[in-house]
Amino acid sequence: MAVALSGCAVANDVADQLARDRAKSVVNSVVARNLPGVDAAPVTDCVIDAASASEIISIAGDSVTGVTETTASKVLDIAQRPQAVECIASVAISGLLR
Repeated sequence: MAVALSGCAVANDVADQLARDRAKSVVNSVVARNLPGVDAAPVTDCVIDAASASEIISIAGDSVTGVTETTASKVLDIAQRPQAVECIASVAISGLLR
C-alpha cells in the first residue's frame, strides 16, 4: 500500500509541475505584454508562487486555448497580491544591485 501511495505522490508532483510549467508560459506572455522591457521570467515566478493551485490549473489551460483578457486580468490580479508584490520588489531590487 505504501508503494501505491508513493506512486500517487510522484504522479501528483509530475502533474503539478506540468501545470506550473504551462501556466508559466501563459503568465510570462502576459507579463511581457504588459511590462515591456522587464525581464518577465522572475516576475512570472513571483506570480506563479502567489497563485492558488486552482488558479494555476486554470491559467495552464489557456496555454492550449490561448490567452484571453480574462486570463490577463487574473494574472494581473495575482501580481497585485502582497506576496507577489513583495517578491517582485525583491527581484527588482536584486536586479538593480547587479
